Amino acid sequence: MEFDSSFLKLPIQFDAETLERETRDLPESAWVPHPTGFKGNEAVRLVTVNGQPSDLFDGPMRPTENLARMPYVQQVMAELGGVWTRSRLMGLGPGAEVPTHLDAHYHWRTHMRIHVPIITDPKVRFTCGDETVHMAPGECWLFDSFRWHRVENGWTERRVHLVLDTVMTPTLQALVDAARNGSAVKSLAPQDGPAPQLHFEQFNAPGIMSHWEIRTHLNFIFGHAADHPNVPIIRERLDRFADAWAAVWAEFGSNPAGIPAYRRLLAECRLEIMQLANDEVQLKSEYLLKNVLDSLIFGPALSPVPPAGNVVSTRPRQLFA
Repeated sequence: MEFDSSFLKLPIQFDAETLERETRDLPESAWVPHPTGFKGNEAVRLVTVNGQPSDLFDGPMRPTENLARMPYVQQVMAELGGVWTRSRLMGLGPGAEVPTHLDAHYHWRTHMRIHVPIITDPKVRFTCGDETVHMAPGECWLFDSFRWHRVENGWTERRVHLVLDTVMTPTLQALVDAARNGSAVKSLAPQDGPAPQLHFEQFNAPGIMSHWEIRTHLNFIFGHAADHPNVPIIRERLDRFADAWAAVWAEFGSNPAGIPAYRRLLAECRLEIMQLANDEVQLKSEYLLKNVLDSLIFGPALSPVPPAGNVVSTRPRQLFA
């Protein structure tokens, strides 16, 4: 999703009291340290690989026992209509912060992140780009994670947000369109009855990236590139890499028999690009171009474990930055 601004508030309001009650009813043992290790950052896992206690991005996603304890959160997720991947309650302790960072990895390029504040206070401030907001309880927010962002909790209690990751869906697109058109805010009241049907991600990324996807990422990356004499040279080399990848794809597609050829193209191109893309070649955000190329193309283009047969598969994510 391309953002016109740092934040977008969707025109839907959830029942903050019910969200808070379900959150406070969870056992304290449900809270685990955030995988980044940032001080004061904790999480309750709601959607994970196979519903197990894991922070992995890759694998078939399932609801955890924590999500089963939260019927209204399930209603929220059903109303938003996502195909849910790794999702959590995210806690930020008193005086703690999420340090300034930019999400340039493959997961956040291919997914969107939804924030629904549950327990918070105006002293909690979320900064993205050059804009700072307070997200009030029950609101629903998107933000451009490809901009530098940070969160500060100046409050005396733990801030809790429901944080949901998904690909774009028609239901979510309709909400985005409604927000951009200034539509009236609708509310979702808690309802009794059976648990709603939710949809969970089963295929996170291709075992072998297609040349069409490579070109899409290249267009995105170079749309954000800052001016530098090496940028046109790097783009030309990567376009030739995409052409060569397309030739191998035409012969093998996602068949594992093509992996040696794909691997050779990756190694040759990356070696040349890393020599051209020095630390002065950056995006407009001052993020290094070579790092984002590693994160979006050279890392995820080829699974380190060959897929079984001519299929799309999940694979461990390679992170370079």
